[in-house]
Amino acid sequence: MKLKPLYIRFMFLLTFFVMGVSIAWAQTSSYKFSFNRQQKAAGYTQVAADYKFDGTYGFDFETSAQAINGKDKKGDYITSNQPFYFSVAVPEGNYKVTLILGGNDASLTTVKAESRRLMLENIATKPGENKTVSFIVNVRKPQIGDSSRVSLKPRENGKLDWDDKLTLEFDQIPAIKALQIEKVNNQITVFLAGNSTVVDQDDEPWAAWGQMIPRFFKPGVAVANHAESGLTLGSFMGSKRLDKVMSLIKPGDYLFIEFGHNDQKEKGPNDGAYKSYTERLKTFISRTRQKGAIPVVVTSTARRSFDANGKTVNTLGDYPAAARKVAKEEGVTLIDLNAMTTTLYDAWGVEPSKKGFVHYPANTFPGQTKPLEDNTHYNPYGAYELAKCVVQGIKASNLKLKKYLVDMPGFEPKKPDAPDAFNWPLSPKNSSIKPDGN
Repeated sequence: MKLKPLYIRFMFLLTFFVMGVSIAWAQTSSYKFSFNRQQKAAGYTQVAADYKFDGTYGFDFETSAQAINGKDKKGDYITSNQPFYFSVAVPEGNYKVTLILGGNDASLTTVKAESRRLMLENIATKPGENKTVSFIVNVRKPQIGDSSRVSLKPRENGKLDWDDKLTLEFDQIPAIKALQIEKVNNQITVFLAGNSTVVDQDDEPWAAWGQMIPRFFKPGVAVANHAESGLTLGSFMGSKRLDKVMSLIKPGDYLFIEFGHNDQKEKGPNDGAYKSYTERLKTFISRTRQKGAIPVVVTSTARRSFDANGKTVNTLGDYPAAARKVAKEEGVTLIDLNAMTTTLYDAWGVEPSKKGFVHYPANTFPGQTKPLEDNTHYNPYGAYELAKCVVQGIKASNLKLKKYLVDMPGFEPKKPDAPDAFNWPLSPKNSSIKPDGN
């Protein structure tokens, strides 16, 4: 019994120490991890290849890597022929992620962040070669100030885009020597507002252009994708997502706005392309300008629908035309994605266009017992082609944002990339097959 006070005191001190470590970690703005077991670089935390996420950092979702001894004193590294995740608990904000890549053998690295956002694609190193690469990841949380929060849908609970950590997914055959994550406050942030054609889709084989477009920006720009499936301009506002964006947006940032698929379904007396849709679109524009930021109107992606002559038909009524009209009246940059996707589908053709959408025979994916025949939503290849359309729209604009685009050939929707030329490693975390709303 005499030991009990000592035990209580010990537990109190231990709890106090753990809390102190957690608070100190949460206040850190730079995180450095080395996968070299032989040499401890100053300021780096050495991480074993099987170190599980412990609430602060580590390999996540029951994945791990393989530790390899580096040759010629070039340093140890980690690799795997299976995708693996590494997570770090961080506050909300923009983060510059820097990787040192390279190993004994040739490597090939693709990196996704959070909910399958494409950040790096097919980065190759030769045997013994080192490469240092960087990209920007936006991390967000539902809280808006001290008294409000975004009204998340049930499907968003537990989504990597809204949790308390930054998660990186490493694919193909990577060779990673070191990882640095640094909070940066000097980035231009491109906020995205839209529906399921824009959202960071969780599950294979769905994808959207908003989760592909980060790959086309250099450091200097962060993409903050606030789109969500099933939303209209009105429900985006009603769920406080616009309030969330406005709480973060700053002068010189951008808000890309793409709605129409679900707005079209609203049938109230004040609804319609030239009524509530137009009024709300102008509200998005005015609120963005009040913050000193730059609105960009993006017309809705066309659905996959062809006439008897094999030409794409408009299934969105007056909504694309209304968006064009608002952009012209308000003096806002317009990216006419509706027109570009119409050209893209015509170039693909009736049957080949299925390769850009979620069209798969039964049993293509685990748990998929029925065929998938979705003419609105894209697979990764289709989403990648749409992201290129948006990038081309940025290039053709007067937006200063275009100077932050990576060097790449111009993209013509009438000359799409061959599907077989696109490589997308499947993400293992969310493998359930389920239809998704607009």
